[in-house]
Amino acid sequence: MPVPTAALGRALAPDGRLRASINLGNPILAHRDDVTGEAGGVSVDLARALGGELGVAVELILFDKAARSVDAVRGDQADAGFFAVDPARGEGLRFTAPYVLIEGSYLVPQGSAVRDNAGVDHSGTRVAVGGGSAYDLFLSRELRAAQVDRVAGAPAVLQALKSGQADVAAGIRQVLDGWAAEDPSLRVLPGRFMVIQQAMGLPAGRGDAAAQALAGFVERMKASGFVAQALARHGIEGASVAPV
Repeated sequence: MPVPTAALGRALAPDGRLRASINLGNPILAHRDDVTGEAGGVSVDLARALGGELGVAVELILFDKAARSVDAVRGDQADAGFFAVDPARGEGLRFTAPYVLIEGSYLVPQGSAVRDNAGVDHSGTRVAVGGGSAYDLFLSRELRAAQVDRVAGAPAVLQALKSGQADVAAGIRQVLDGWAAEDPSLRVLPGRFMVIQQAMGLPAGRGDAAAQALAGFVERMKASGFVAQALARHGIEGASVAPV
């Protein structure tokens, strides 16, 4: 697909700047530097690359939760965002194909009787998730017996598990592995319960040409090695580049 023309640039960034919605709640793709306070990560790199193609400045709009980041794009308060693809998020948004694949897994206390993913979905089991996250949307559809408890972000998910308010924590596997490495009283269940497809999205009202231009940008970034290099540059392990 071709690089966006000036007309498509106006469709993607009508204010003359690209307002990029960044979800800091997903540390695989975005983070805030401990020293400078500036945002960085794979999604930030992609936003700046898109701004470079369009020839416009990039304004990063930072959120601590995926749901708020999605709402900013859906409400036309941002021009593009970086989200896990989910049917529940389709209204008001247009998604590209995914650029990164991430595993969703479960974390439990060492003493838990739950030994595998199948053992989670039982009556009386409380599963803590970040409200509005990809895991929340997926597990709310898929779990038949277990109770989904929605809390405010990843730190609250860990706190709910450690305090006994939840029996299982659901989240990004790399994050859960980090928590288990720091706290031997926790363990990650083997395997995954979902593969999270991370894609870019834009407001649905921007039209087919703008959606196709954004889709073409994502495919170029994968094919050129940009996404793989960004994952390596930020030290991200476990996530993989989605197929072109």
